[in-house]
Amino acid sequence: MGKNLLEAALSKESRYFTKEDFLNLYLEGEFQMVNFHYIGGDLRIKTLTFYIDKPEYLESILTYGERIDGSSVFESIDTGSSDLYLLPVYRTAYFEPFEEIPTIGFFCRIFEADGTPFRNSFVNILIKAKELLKKETGYEFKALGELEYYIISEEKPKYPTKEQKGYHASEPFALGGEFRKDAMEIITNIGGTIKYGHTEVGTFYHEDKYYEQHEIEFLPTDPEETAYSLLKAKWVLRNLTQKVEKYKDLIVTFAPKIAVGKAGSGLHFHFLLEKDGKNVMLDENGKLSEVARKMISGVLGIAKPLSAFGNMVPVSYLRLVPHQEAPTSICWGDRNRSVLIRVPLGWNVDIEKMQSMTGNDFDAIPRADNKQTVEIRSADNSANFFLFLSGLILGAYRGLTSDKSLETSEKLYAPVNIFKEEGYEFDHLPASCYEAAEELERNRAIFEENGLFPAGIIDSTIKKLKAFNDKGLSEMLYGNKESLKELVDKYLHCG
Repeated sequence: MGKNLLEAALSKESRYFTKEDFLNLYLEGEFQMVNFHYIGGDLRIKTLTFYIDKPEYLESILTYGERIDGSSVFESIDTGSSDLYLLPVYRTAYFEPFEEIPTIGFFCRIFEADGTPFRNSFVNILIKAKELLKKETGYEFKALGELEYYIISEEKPKYPTKEQKGYHASEPFALGGEFRKDAMEIITNIGGTIKYGHTEVGTFYHEDKYYEQHEIEFLPTDPEETAYSLLKAKWVLRNLTQKVEKYKDLIVTFAPKIAVGKAGSGLHFHFLLEKDGKNVMLDENGKLSEVARKMISGVLGIAKPLSAFGNMVPVSYLRLVPHQEAPTSICWGDRNRSVLIRVPLGWNVDIEKMQSMTGNDFDAIPRADNKQTVEIRSADNSANFFLFLSGLILGAYRGLTSDKSLETSEKLYAPVNIFKEEGYEFDHLPASCYEAAEELERNRAIFEENGLFPAGIIDSTIKKLKAFNDKGLSEMLYGNKESLKELVDKYLHCG
């Protein structure tokens, strides 16, 4: 059953959880409290806590949910008619890892007064997007996130790694391995689907503090689960520094950029399409399929306005500069980290031949067609990843339903490092929150088609991004270390 503690306790996968399962666990004395979690307008986890004194009360809240005051957490709701319903989603349940009293947490869906899904809920928008894609094209979208972050410590390693050379460093040349591994265990215990963790490139010293960059990467899942895994991971990493004594001197930051000339922290997404449960990213010859290239074309076609959901603070655009392994141009390529969408290695090789040279004992190995993904490299941890994933799905839908997608994908292909080779001219991503807002404003009809993105979400995003008034910010900050530090400190704990 893996390491999901609630799955182990119930001896079943989370998708099969029932109300009766939780009633039985309560009667067995496995928990006393219940948390209802939901995502507020600020993308942070909101919590409603119930103390369960009898099984009838537990059955009531699991059946009927509870009311909340939507106007206190969503700007789009007027106080004159603000009640919303919360209903727990049983498959999201987990044992709370930081509660002293045994508690089960649920993530909830939000509904309007008439019982319809709350249209401005980020979760409901994502669900609507994946349902649109499946209904209109027959394809299902899967995704994984790569969560990058820095650990800030006053302790320095006894055997330091060279600055900006921390990629895959092992102890004793890295300090944060134990912290990361503890986080990975807890994330898995509460239902996160982790692929692996490691140190990243960024390591440096500044003002008597040591900054060490790490990454936790997840496995491809349904996009709703992808978003929840990222949300849980950020919550766990922060709580470890708040509630676990040995980590209280550490600070975790997900900020896109914390120092000029040092690696920023991105939030790369790998994604793929499936049909009838089969990965369709490769054709019968093992090459990137037409379906995959159409999807890439569609996502690139809305890359500019998509920045409004993927890069949502001014320091996001200090990361998106040339020669920093972050994209600036709207193009794609194979194994190429200078492009916006990268096609990574997909194990489309003769694994048997490779294994024969290792001396390993193995049986016949089938071709690993199910592993191929593509990766978009622009987003960071300021992103509203529910809306960003919704935008990726929208891009996939547009690419799959356009008869010009394959032609466009050929034009946007970059076979070289575009920061070093001349002769390749592509359109560029926005250079500020303000420009991203302008792009969203110009292209809002694309996002509002099929009733996908509500007008209120578009309006509030544009308003928020324009309020930063950061157009030309990079030029204004050039050489101004004091102002840059103030800006970095202001958004050190974004997202």
